[in-house]
Order: sequence, then structure tokens, then C-alpha cells
Amino acid sequence: MSPDLNSPFRTKTVEQSIRDTEEPEHALRKSLSAWDLTVFGVGVIIGTGIFVLTGIAARNNAGPATALSFVAAGIVCALAALCYAEFASTVPVAGSAYTFSYASIGELPAWIIGWDLVLEFALGTAVVAVGWSGYIRNLMQTNLGWDMPAALSGPDAGGTFDLFAFLLVLALTAILVVGTKLSARITAIVVAIKVTVVLLVIVAGVFFIKADNYSPFIPPAEPQPAGGGLHAPLVQVLFGYAPTNFGVMGIFTAASLVFFAFIGFDVVATAAEETKNPQRDMPRGILGSLLICTVLYVAVTLVVTGMQNYAEMSPSAPLAEAFKSVNQPFFAGAISLGASVGLITVCMILLLGQTRVFFAMSRDGLLPRVFSVTHPKYRTPYRATILLGVIIAVVAGFTSLEKLAELVNIGTLFAFVVVALGVIILRRTRPDLHRSFRTPLVPFIPILSMAASLWLMLNLPVDTWIRFGIWMGVGVVVYFVYGRRNSRLAKAGQDAKY
Repeated sequence: MSPDLNSPFRTKTVEQSIRDTEEPEHALRKSLSAWDLTVFGVGVIIGTGIFVLTGIAARNNAGPATALSFVAAGIVCALAALCYAEFASTVPVAGSAYTFSYASIGELPAWIIGWDLVLEFALGTAVVAVGWSGYIRNLMQTNLGWDMPAALSGPDAGGTFDLFAFLLVLALTAILVVGTKLSARITAIVVAIKVTVVLLVIVAGVFFIKADNYSPFIPPAEPQPAGGGLHAPLVQVLFGYAPTNFGVMGIFTAASLVFFAFIGFDVVATAAEETKNPQRDMPRGILGSLLICTVLYVAVTLVVTGMQNYAEMSPSAPLAEAFKSVNQPFFAGAISLGASVGLITVCMILLLGQTRVFFAMSRDGLLPRVFSVTHPKYRTPYRATILLGVIIAVVAGFTSLEKLAELVNIGTLFAFVVVALGVIILRRTRPDLHRSFRTPLVPFIPILSMAASLWLMLNLPVDTWIRFGIWMGVGVVVYFVYGRRNSRLAKAGQDAKY
């Protein structure tokens, strides 16, 4: 802990963070196992990414070599996952990167990353809810011949209010209030359906692979013209470097895109406080879910690009369209149904992650403490869950989030950088701390993780950076106006308790 408790970089000891979890009114129920955590991870990772990004990356960036792009992106995530696993097992407290930063870097950086995660998970939940609504409307129209009234179809479909997205978020909010274990059971059922669909693609698709579709496996490079503007990648504006499509470098260009199919494994860390044996189970849940999803992603990509020539792949529904191209409409319909069902768990787990970060910030006094009171029966942060659930439901109902969705990506990568930095700092400031899981090769692995994450951030558009900067600026103002004065660490002063 920093000796200067008036500094915005004051830190909260790991021991105090753990003691705070024992306060009766602010304690969460420990009910999750390594299996539950792995299911959560798989449930949130396998989502829109594998069902959509495969086609876009193969068609525009890497061809059949998109499978290698998933490997590259998986390695970047694995580097971050090793850092998350050390922190989550050492500091088994709700809040993920926010809590880790508070223990290592300081209160202001922790607030900034918490503010970032609140935005990331909120927009992620809303975006997925809108995507799920689109799938459901399409299925109803295709199979039942029933069209949703235009006014209730949402802005993305030319309407005013997205009723399905709104109702989905409210229903998931109610489930999360009742309990995390119930959420885990529902997630397990839906994940089983989703993984079955993915395995169906792999097993059934193998019989329709044509070797000619793999030639060339790495298509010839196509350099892109250099340029600028708000829609250009930041690396292009700063250094004049234009990402290359196809060729060897195209694999890494595609990796910047398909990386976002992995977003979500970090949400597992937000459930550390509700885990029965976090020292053992958190590393297993985080690394296990990431490994399972990487293997499935690579296998699906190899099968789909073998079924259909990459230049002909659909950018919106590549898996379903690949089966249509070989006259297998049954499998195409099953994939669409599995995708729509699977998005439910993505939405639920992102909402769970956001409420846990909000809860942790509230318990520390950086947000009003009223939101960290847990339900007397269910032991869930019901006030924070209801507040955020209603807000996100309204946002999902009324807003077109195509552009804002990119903020989810930059927010996740920013969190990766902070967590990796925190591992290095805490190793130096608290070498005595017991760590049941240790990130190997420190500081090499954390530094490599930060470099890889920053590279992917630089490939995001300038306007995304501007929006991110504005949100972070607002967060800093809120901290100095409210959080710094009301922080429990600040109020404690020199009290021995802290």
C-alpha cells in the first residue's frame, strides 16, 4: 500500500481487498466451480465472432490462412490470459482488471480501467442483444413467415424501438438477480447447444471439403493504398503504414479482426469472488475456455474455407452460407438457430461482468455504496444489476450501435495492457505475496502481452480512439469530483484498518 493516502495513486492491499469480501452486507455467494468458469468462458467467447468474422477475414484479408490468424489472435489472448490467471487466483475479488489495478498501480488507474470496463461490458451487452434480435426476426420471417412490425424492429432495421433486444436484457437481468449459480446452469445448457452446432459444422463439413479451395492457402499479397482520415487505422495515420491484405502480413491483418472473436475470456476473472476455490479454479477456467475456443475456431475455419472458395464467402453468415453452397439447407438452418440461441449466453455473461465491476467500485466508495449491498437471500448485487440492466435494455432498444461496438474492442485491449503492467509492478512491490499461479517468464510475457495488445489497438480507426478518449476524459472528471473524496481509502486516512 502506498504510504501517501492522499495521492490518487494510493493502492489498496490485497489483504484488505480480500477482507472486504467478508462483510456480510457486501459479500457474494461462493458457488462456482472450475467447470462453471470454463462454461462461462466458452459461453461468452463463442458468439458473433465465429459466426460472422470468419467470412469477413477470409474474404477480405487472409483467405484459407485465416485459420493461422485465429492461432495468432489466440496467442495474443493467451499472453493476456496468463497475466489474468495470476491476478485472479492471487486476488480472488470481484472487479477483474479494476481490482488488480487497485492492488498494484493505484486508485486513479484502477478507476480509469473500471470506468473503461463498465463501458466495454455495457456496449458489448447491448450490441449482442441487438444482434440476437436480428437473428430472431430473420428466423421468424424465414420459418414462420411472420414479420416484426417495423416500429418494433429497431433502428438498424429502419424502425424506432428494438423490442426483442429490450426484453432479452430485462429477462437476463432478472436471472442474474436470482443468482449466479442459476446463471451458470442456464449458460451450461445454452453452451451445450452452441458447441454442438460448432461441432456439427466441423464434422458435417469435413465431407464437403474440396482441396482446390485451399489453393493457394496464403493468397498473394495485395498492398492497400496509404491514407488518412478518421476512419483510417491509427497506425496508418501516425506512420503511413497501410495494413496488407493477403500474403503473410495479411494473416496478421486478419488477426486484428478475428481477435475480437476471443473477447470475453477476461469476463471469467470478474467471477473470482464467487468461486469456491479461486486459487485452483480461476487459472483452469480462464486458460481452459481459451484453449477450447481456439481449437474450435481453427477447426471451423479450416472446414469452412475448404467447403467454399474464400472469395465467394458470405460476410454476414459464412457458416450457414457455406452449407447452402453445397446444397445442405438443413445444416444451414441449424447453424442459424444455434447462433441465435448462443448469443443469449454472450449477453448474459457480459452483463454479469459489468455488474461485478460496478459492484466492486461501489464497495470501495468510488461509486455510491448503496449499489454494493447484496440481496439478503440470493447474495447477488441486485441493485447494481437492476440499474445497469434497465439502462442497457433501453440503450439496446433505441440505439444503433454499429460504430460504438468498436469501443468494446479498444476497451478490452486497454484492460489487457493494464493487467500485464500490474503483474510486473506487483511482483516488484509484493514479492512476498503467495501466488498459487504464477505467470511464467516475468517480465518477458507481460511485456510481450502489452506490445501485442498495443499493436492491435493501433490498427483500430482514429474515430474509435477519439470516442475512447472522450469517455476516459469524462471518467477522470467523475473521479476527481466524486470518487477521490468518497473513496474508503481516502476516508480511512491513516487508520490502521487500511
